[in-house]
Amino acid sequence: MDTTDCPTEGDPLKSGEDGVEPGTAPPATELKRGCKEVLGLSKLTHWRTAVFFLSLFLCLTVVFAFSFIIPCPVRPQYLASWNRTFPGAETYDFLAFQDASNDKVMDVLLVVKASETSLNNTCANAGLPSPCVFMLAVDGTDGETLWERPLDPDFHWAQCGLDTNTGEKWDCLLFHSDRLSALDKSNGEVRWQQPHPPGLHSSLPVLSVPDLDGDKVSDVALVASDSMQTQLVFLSGKTGVQIGSTVALNTTETSGHLLQKTGEGAQYLLLQKDTGLYGLALWRIAAKAKEGLEAGFKKPKQMERKTAAASGLVPVYECDSLRRVARTDKAQSSNLMLVTGNEVLLIDGKTLQPLWNFNTTSVFREPGFGHFNKDGILDIALEEDMDNSTKRVVILDGKSGEVLWKVDLVSSANLPRPTSIHTTNSISIFVFWGLLPSQSNSTVERRSYMLYPLYSNVLLESENIADHIVTFKATLMERGRHAAFILLTGPDAKDTEGTVVLTKWKLKHDVPQSKVLPIDDSEATETDDNIKQAFNRLRFSDN
Repeated sequence: MDTTDCPTEGDPLKSGEDGVEPGTAPPATELKRGCKEVLGLSKLTHWRTAVFFLSLFLCLTVVFAFSFIIPCPVRPQYLASWNRTFPGAETYDFLAFQDASNDKVMDVLLVVKASETSLNNTCANAGLPSPCVFMLAVDGTDGETLWERPLDPDFHWAQCGLDTNTGEKWDCLLFHSDRLSALDKSNGEVRWQQPHPPGLHSSLPVLSVPDLDGDKVSDVALVASDSMQTQLVFLSGKTGVQIGSTVALNTTETSGHLLQKTGEGAQYLLLQKDTGLYGLALWRIAAKAKEGLEAGFKKPKQMERKTAAASGLVPVYECDSLRRVARTDKAQSSNLMLVTGNEVLLIDGKTLQPLWNFNTTSVFREPGFGHFNKDGILDIALEEDMDNSTKRVVILDGKSGEVLWKVDLVSSANLPRPTSIHTTNSISIFVFWGLLPSQSNSTVERRSYMLYPLYSNVLLESENIADHIVTFKATLMERGRHAAFILLTGPDAKDTEGTVVLTKWKLKHDVPQSKVLPIDDSEATETDDNIKQAFNRLRFSDN
C-alpha cells in the first residue's frame, strides 16, 4: 500500500482538520490507528469486488443455462380440422375426452363396431367373433390413432374419467357382452376384466365411492333396474371383484340415478321415479352389502330426520310427472335441474331444497349449461316444443329462473342438444342447432348457431353436414385455448353398417365463413366484421 494516504508531519492542513496544531506531529498512536483503518477498508473493498464478480458470474451462468442448455417447452402443433373415417362400421352415442398421449391436449375416445379398424387389427386376429367392438383413442392434434382395443361384442355402455380421490390404474370402464373391462387411457391395456354381476343389466352412470375394501383404491358401484326392483352392487376399483352382496334398494323400477354429496359430506344415491326424486344414504346400502362396510361413509343428521323408516328413502321432490334430472356441472355437490310435466325446478345440491321454478310444459330434450351473465352461477339453456316443427331456445338465469334470452328456430329430427364453452371473461359461447325462420327457404335443413352473450341480438350461423348425427360435443382441447367441436356421424339405423366419421374443427375456424344474422328487429349497433373480430379475440377457460 502507498503510505502517503496516512496523515504525517508533511500534511499540516490535514493534521489541522483532525484537531492537531499546524506544524505539530500527531501522536504515534493516532498515526498507527489511522493506517490500520485504511488497510482494513482496502481489504473489505477487495471482498466486495470479489462478491460482485461472483454474483455476476452466477447470473450469467443461469441465463446461459436457460437460453441454450435447458430447452423451451414445445407446444403441440395441431390441425385446425381433421376427420377419421371408418367404413363398414356402426357407432354409439359415446365420446370421451382424455389426455391419452400426455401432450396436454385432449384426445378423443370412441367406440365402433366393425370387423377391423386397420390392416393389423382385426377381430379374427384377436380371436373374437366378427364384427366385434373396438374402443379407440384418436389424437386430438391430428386425428391419428393412438391405440385401439378389440373387445367381445356387444357394447352396452362406457364411462371414462370417474371422479375418484385415489388413483386406480385404469380410466375407462366398459360393459360389453357379459363382462366389464377396465382400460388404461394411455395405451388401451385391459387392467382388469370381470364377468358382469349375474342377474343385473346395469346402466350409467357408474358411481365412484370411497375405498371400501382397504386396498387404497377408490371403488365403484353399479345400479340396475327392471320392472320389479332396483339393485346396487359394489365392485373393487383395483380388481373388479364384487364387494359384499347385491343389495335390493326397497323400491320399484327407477328411470335414472345420480350420486350426490350433501353439504354435510354425506353421499346419497338419488333415484328418479315416476312419483318424484328420492335419496337413499349410501351408508345404508353399504351396511346391507356387508357388515361393517358402512364405516367409510358419513352419516348425516339433518337429512336423516326426513328418512322414511321402512324404505330408508328421503323424499327430495315428489310429483307425478318427473321426466328427467340433470346435474348443472360435474361436481357431486352441484345443483340439480328437474324437468316435470309442467315446470323446470332447480334444487340446491348441498341442502336438496328447491331454489326456484319456471313454468313450462314442453321441454323435450336434455338441457345445456353455461354462463350468460357474469354472476358466477351456471345458467340453463332449454329447448321447448312449440308445435309446427318449431322449437324455442330459452336461457334461464341460474340464480332466479328468469328468462335472460330466447329465440325461435325451425326444428328437425336428429339435432344435438344445446352446449357451451366457457371463456376467460366469465361468460360462455352457447351453441345450438336448428334453422332461423328467416332462413327456412334454404335447401339446408339444419345449421349450427353460436351465441355470444355480449352481442345477444345476433347469431353466428354456420352450415354443417347433413349426415346422421350420432353425437356432438363442444370442448376445450387444450387448457386455456383451442376450443373445438367434435362431431360423430354414422348409420341412421341401429345394427346397420355404414360409414362412421369422426370430425374435429376449431371453433374459430367457423367464424370467417359464418353469417351474422339478427334475431329481432332491433337496430344493429356493431358491424358484421366487428362481431367476427370479437369471436376471434376470444380466449377460453376450462373453469
